[in-house]
Amino acid sequence: MATVISVFCGGRSGSGDTLYQLALELGAALAQANFTVATGGYQGAMEAVSRGAAEAGGHVIGVITSAFSSRANRWVAETVVVPRWEDRLLRLISLGDGYVVCPGGTGTLVELATTWEMIHKRLMPAKPLVALGEFWRPVVERVEAADGNNRNLVSHAHDVAAAVAFLESGLSSSRAAGRRGKLG
Repeated sequence: MATVISVFCGGRSGSGDTLYQLALELGAALAQANFTVATGGYQGAMEAVSRGAAEAGGHVIGVITSAFSSRANRWVAETVVVPRWEDRLLRLISLGDGYVVCPGGTGTLVELATTWEMIHKRLMPAKPLVALGEFWRPVVERVEAADGNNRNLVSHAHDVAAAVAFLESGLSSSRAAGRRGKLG
């Protein structure tokens, strides 16, 4: 069975911007590490992750909702259609064996917060959760400072290679010993 990495990212970046390029690189690196990639399936950074993974020979799952009148981007090989946005969020979380959170807007913030809280409350097993880049670091640090029980559940990776290495390490560690590490 394939190991799935759910990638949380936004839909507003364009092919010429930095976030799109970062997401493209992330998708390719995840596929090259033999991960199946799951995204929200739409445009922007979701498309870039999907494209990067597909062009690198990986399998891409796109989770979309029938509440919107759109389709998954052309790089998605397997489309999962759910009725509501909330179902889409929970399906992306349930599909993932690990997670990468890219810079994004309020939707991406909800994805980060929900996954983080589900791990914190032990509503699911601990799984590697890594924020890519520095974008989410201030948010994570403020939450950790306010609630010490939430510490060390979200890791940070300064670049794509570090994020993929963290996932590989975290997945092998969690399977072998049921514990997780922190990436600086």
